[in-house]
Amino acid sequence: QVQLVESGGGLVQAGGSLSLSCAAAGGISSYALGWFRQAPGKEREFVAAIAWSGRNTDYADSMKGRLSISRVNAKRSVYLQMNSLLPEDTAVYYCAATISRGDWVGTKSDEYTYWGQGTQVTVSS
Repeated sequence: QVQLVESGGGLVQAGGSLSLSCAAAGGISSYALGWFRQAPGKEREFVAAIAWSGRNTDYADSMKGRLSISRVNAKRSVYLQMNSLLPEDTAVYYCAATISRGDWVGTKSDEYTYWGQGTQVTVSS
C-alpha cells in the first residue's frame, strides 16, 4: 500500500517562507510527484511537479519564481520550498504521485494515482 505523508505546513506571515516535504512509503519505487493545493470554496489547483529523474520540473504560473521543487530519491522524499508567500497562498497543500520513470511531469490532478492527506499552509497579512 502506497502512502504519501506531507509535512512542513504551518502559519507564516506574508513575505515569509515555508518548506514542505512529502515522504513516500509502500509499494512504489519510481514515481513522478506533484504538489496541488485547495483553498476553501475553490477547486484543487496545480502548484509544482518534478519528474522521477529530477531533470524536469514545472510550476504554476501564479507561483513561478517563488517556488523550488527538488527530490532525494534515496530518501524517497520530495521538497517544495515556497518563498515570498502571500495571503492568497493559504490552502491545504497535497502531494500526489504516479508511477513513472524518466522525465515525465504531470500538471493535472487526474494524472496522479496516489495522494497524501494534505498539510495546511496559512499566510497571514
